[in-house]
Amino acid sequence: MELWYTEKQTENHGITTKITDTLYSAKSEFQQIDVITTKQFGRMLVLDGMVMTTDVDEFVYHEMITHIALNTHPNPKKVLVVGGGDGGAIREIVKHPSVEKAVLAEIDGEVIETCKKYFPQIASALTGNPRVDVQVIDGIKHIHDNKGEYDVIMVDSTEPVGPAVGLFEKGFYQGIYDALKPDGIMVAQNESPWFNRDLIKRVFKDLKSIFPVTRYYTCSIPTYPSGLWGFTIASKKYDPLEVDPSQIKDLDTKYYNADIHHAAFKLPNFVAELTRD
Repeated sequence: MELWYTEKQTENHGITTKITDTLYSAKSEFQQIDVITTKQFGRMLVLDGMVMTTDVDEFVYHEMITHIALNTHPNPKKVLVVGGGDGGAIREIVKHPSVEKAVLAEIDGEVIETCKKYFPQIASALTGNPRVDVQVIDGIKHIHDNKGEYDVIMVDSTEPVGPAVGLFEKGFYQGIYDALKPDGIMVAQNESPWFNRDLIKRVFKDLKSIFPVTRYYTCSIPTYPSGLWGFTIASKKYDPLEVDPSQIKDLDTKYYNADIHHAAFKLPNFVAELTRD
């Protein structure tokens, strides 16, 4: 008998993949956590029925949420990840030698422990790295309690349901602005231009009303809804498009490079219109 996992991505569309077994299944205080083994993408982390990451394509998301902002800021020393309990963003952040402290603020400690056990290559920086501070805490509260602390803040959230709803609201983005240093940068995962157009338009408008520099960029992630995924970067001072490609460091990446840094901001017309007033 063949086993298949299907994620219902919209009311009318889903993604399905053949699986061999379920390695872990439990209900945490906040969400349902499942780890399954797929034939196409290796191990897959599923939260509340939504694919979060896989062995095979995880590097795209984690490289793209981190390196554009970290290479736009000239000297990022203190970096915060809100969410991101799998540890992939932290793993990429500590590739930058200028970073002295990388803080993970994840509300669900069971996600962290699950990923340490079943995705050690993703969570590799969460244990034993003196520059990493893992805190099981509400990211919104952490932002509120740390004014002017961070050079870069990354919002590595799940989709805007359940405990992540507040991470897509204007008040939260104002809190991020306040938690950043005077030349700080934030970046947030911002869903699919095919399926989340209203959300992208609203978030971009909210961030543009707070930050002087706001830009949207995309990448290809096959296990995420539609395969086309977006991020919004917002900065108090530095423009990612003004980064000199020759100054972008070789960071042992699989997706991100100097060409991708700029090309990711080249948007199809139907996506670019979401960022216009």
